Amino acid sequence: MPTPNDTTLPPSPRSDTSSRSTFFATCPPEERETSESEEESINGADDEDEHAIPQQPTPEPEECQESRALEADVESPLQTEHIEDISTLPEGPISPALPETKPGVASTHRSLQVEYEPSLERRRNRPTAASSFLRPGSRFHGTQRSDRQVYDVQVEIKDVNMDESFLCGYLRIQGLTDDHPTLTTFFEGEIIGPKHLFKTTNTSWGSTEKVDLQHWARFPAWRPLAKSAKSPNFTLKNFQQREHLFMRWKEYFLVPDHRVKTITGASFEGFYYICFNQCDGQVSGIYFHAKSEKYQQLELQHVEDHGCMAAMEFR
Repeated sequence: MPTPNDTTLPPSPRSDTSSRSTFFATCPPEERETSESEEESINGADDEDEHAIPQQPTPEPEECQESRALEADVESPLQTEHIEDISTLPEGPISPALPETKPGVASTHRSLQVEYEPSLERRRNRPTAASSFLRPGSRFHGTQRSDRQVYDVQVEIKDVNMDESFLCGYLRIQGLTDDHPTLTTFFEGEIIGPKHLFKTTNTSWGSTEKVDLQHWARFPAWRPLAKSAKSPNFTLKNFQQREHLFMRWKEYFLVPDHRVKTITGASFEGFYYICFNQCDGQVSGIYFHAKSEKYQQLELQHVEDHGCMAAMEFR
């Protein structure tokens, strides 16, 4: 083939130094060498500047970080003693930590603890008495007088429930008979209010409407209510906020042997009309029984205990 002339050669394409060395048999012009040397020096200076800056580690992808966090969460329970999920525990006071057990045993123990935990009423600590003198544990001491004798009497209140207009306790009387120097009976009381009227509704107690009015009228605190109380359906409202509480105390059996119903020379088949002063703790009563002496007076005073008393709660 004929060798081409310089005038007929096409312009060479732009390429790097390595490519030019393969196409040209002779060295490039001096101008090109000078420019290329200057570019290489500039590039070399740039490379030195880049090497002078410390290279920062390349951050890991987010997926790798999340996978490592999950692995750390899985491995951490194995390195600690005991870990519990608070969100799965029942609401309530925090119980002391239990010794480390197997997962199955721990879950069984927790379920049993929740299942057998007793439920508590919201009103379990509500006050059951309107007066500090009339409450469970209160004691009263005084006398019961008749026309011929004076007997020593002690009363101990065992329970008071103002919501149910109810109370109960023990009445102990001394010197009533020679065979029984001391007699103790259990009694229950009806507090006059919405649940119990001034009229005695229990016919087995032997009282009538006329007898009721005669005995209530002997209490000075009852006289302002006399006109209204004559109505058979009269209801005493707000009885807890009044100065005086009216009650009926009925004895039921002897203590400790409840099977004894009668005693020679004594009787507890009747009941007491009671007027209780909530301000000073004084108890005034009148005993009634159809076969007993009329209008036997009961006068009791509260025994000071400085607010100390035993208490218990059944759950």
